[in-house]
Amino acid sequence: MSSQPQPIFLDGATLEGGGQLLRVALSLSALTYLPIHIWDIRANRARPKPNQPTGGLKPAHLAAVEWLANATNAETQGMFKGSSKLLFAPLYRGPSGASSGVRDQSSSQAKNGLAAGVWQNVYDGDTLSRRDSHIRLNSPGSVCLILQAILPYLLFHSLDNASTAFQDREGRAASIPLRVTIEGGTNVSKSPSVEYFSQVLIPLLVEKIGIPEIATTIIKRGWSSGRADVGVVQYDLMPFTHGSKLSKFELSNRGEVTRMNVSILAPGSAVRNSLRKKVTQRLLASYPDTNILYPIDEDTGSGARLYLLIVAETCNGYRLGQDCLWGRKINSATPDSVAETVIRALERELDKGRCVDEYMQDQLVVFQALAEGTSKVESGKNARATLHTQTARWVSAQVLGLTFDEQGNCSGCGFKVGENYMERRLDEAVADLEKVRIA
Repeated sequence: MSSQPQPIFLDGATLEGGGQLLRVALSLSALTYLPIHIWDIRANRARPKPNQPTGGLKPAHLAAVEWLANATNAETQGMFKGSSKLLFAPLYRGPSGASSGVRDQSSSQAKNGLAAGVWQNVYDGDTLSRRDSHIRLNSPGSVCLILQAILPYLLFHSLDNASTAFQDREGRAASIPLRVTIEGGTNVSKSPSVEYFSQVLIPLLVEKIGIPEIATTIIKRGWSSGRADVGVVQYDLMPFTHGSKLSKFELSNRGEVTRMNVSILAPGSAVRNSLRKKVTQRLLASYPDTNILYPIDEDTGSGARLYLLIVAETCNGYRLGQDCLWGRKINSATPDSVAETVIRALERELDKGRCVDEYMQDQLVVFQALAEGTSKVESGKNARATLHTQTARWVSAQVLGLTFDEQGNCSGCGFKVGENYMERRLDEAVADLEKVRIA
């Protein structure tokens, strides 16, 4: 059966009513080819300025929509800045995905920079070495939120990626490496930082859930504080191989905190030293048997740019983080204030007893939904799911027909890399109707 289903309608004002709803819906639609229609996009967001409309697509949201639309040959309506409605209908182009926005660097058109699509084949001599893609923002919109929207597609979509040029340890055909470069903000207010993604989210996805390695390279920082500045971040990853599935996972038994990783970005040695001293004193007072490391101690070069991230590592390999991007003028009291804010937030987070922090919780939902079998994430003591997490679960349920229990456990759809999931859903619906008819 190959008829195109009706779009899945999603009210953009539901629950969190912001960009999270849009990103999760886009991720699942791009992978499954199930069309979606979202209205009242980001309806619950405050007006940026008086007399301006609420919500709608901002440049960073639009960048993710446009990239996924080009990658999936999607038909769209409402794909423009400020739009409050979006129809997104990916077009399935066969099991190899060979026509999904790939261009060849060896062609004269590609060499002249004129080719269309989101991917460019890169060769080492006559051997295909990787595929590159570039996403550009003219403002410091969050690089990480763009990555969040496209990461499931990067990992699970079969971009004709079973190549004899690459083999795993058993000699089987492996995936072609991907490199995605994103221009935007690395340290942006109300958004996860590149440091949080590289120190918390990516290690947990790789070590605890089983996704392939992702390497992060910050080429240039981009800030929303001080003078707005656009940065550049490069991500290198190896997608899942064609036909593979993500196995169910369970995150439980967090264990004791054994190490604290402190990342400081601040102007001048005096501010950084003051911040380091305050953080060290407070952490030793609360966690005297914990090692304290400073993986990042960097001068921002601006009196309006200060960022602190503290990541707690446990004996069982879990990481929980809290951070602060200071958005006001820095003075002598700022280091103490920032340190106290982050450490108190981390203490509250650790007291909940769960394996992931409040910012990581919602990032796991898509992977629960795509995995085969029931994936479980320990919720801790008296810890309710965040509004972002509730939203991600709601979207996953609407698009994939899944259910989450009160503890947030979910039996995923068992998505197989390269499958036409839309076709599977249609066939299942026909089979169910036939059972009803026979009964």
